[in-house]
Amino acid sequence: MLWAGSGTITGGDGWVTLAFADNAPLLLPSPADTLALTPLHEAILDALDGGHALFFRGLAERTGAAESDTLEALWDLVWAGHVAGDTLAPLRARLAGTGAHRGRPTASRTRYRRPGRPSPTLAPRTGPPTGVGRWYRLPERDADPTRRAAALTDALLDRHGVLTRGAVLAEGAAGGFAGVYPVLSALEERGAVRRGYFVEGLGAAQFAVPGAVDRLRSPKESTGATVLAATDPANPYGAALPWPDRIVDSGGEEGDKTAGHRAGRKAGALVVLVDGELVLYVERGGRTLLSYVDGQEHLGMAAKALADAVHAGALGALSVERADGAPVHQSPLGDALAAAGFRATPRGLRLRG
Repeated sequence: MLWAGSGTITGGDGWVTLAFADNAPLLLPSPADTLALTPLHEAILDALDGGHALFFRGLAERTGAAESDTLEALWDLVWAGHVAGDTLAPLRARLAGTGAHRGRPTASRTRYRRPGRPSPTLAPRTGPPTGVGRWYRLPERDADPTRRAAALTDALLDRHGVLTRGAVLAEGAAGGFAGVYPVLSALEERGAVRRGYFVEGLGAAQFAVPGAVDRLRSPKESTGATVLAATDPANPYGAALPWPDRIVDSGGEEGDKTAGHRAGRKAGALVVLVDGELVLYVERGGRTLLSYVDGQEHLGMAAKALADAVHAGALGALSVERADGAPVHQSPLGDALAAAGFRATPRGLRLRG
């Protein structure tokens, strides 16, 4: 398995694509042509040419440039899809402190030496936290459109089970649904997939792998509460399924108190699903939450799942100030968060890892 940058977004964040190494030339997007390569960029690529993998210190020595300049140029190449690392640690360090998904900071004294004893060789060998590990050039992409479309279709079917137009569009697949439809039709003719109206309301162009339909029709299994990135393919809302409406009581009159706060498949946002049902939407930064159920049982399960994610280090500290358009202390969600371990602050409820 390897990871590759797939473009930058606001806040110093970016998109990441994961792929198995043997399928990477077919599944990874082509390197961005928007990056104008400077001599420093070229020096980094030349140093990593021929299948070489280098620690950051060695890479900086090869370029002859200042380490800070080399590091920024290296990340330019990462987000453009030219270069990647053999660990996710520098990616986590790069994104620490950005959004609700930020990682828990690590004390600086432990970044450069082994716990328990000093190591004079570790710091020069690896470099700063955003440059740790070995760096290498990503493989050349296979440009054959037929092979790429076939590999993409197989990956989407394996990921979704029942593939719909909305799911393909939400993934930003090259060519959209029209790009994979000929492959799906060919697979249907071979009997490798089934076409039908499996999920009501999602259109007639639905394709399912063997066994997926049987699982849909089998008795529902409890999956508990799950915290996902809003953009995760495992989150069907905003892709295969529309976002539910959230209408709550407002002073005796029904109205949407979440005006101005809309759920969406946005980078940094989170969803909490309970048995596959959307219960919470956490906006980027974690200060605003939207709830989609009224039952305290499901709200409590979702709040506990959020707290568990913070304690496990998957999320940074969360400071919730508003819920469903109102101060969190005035929302039923506030009680669920407090029961899950969130502590009251003058501005809302806070939980640290």
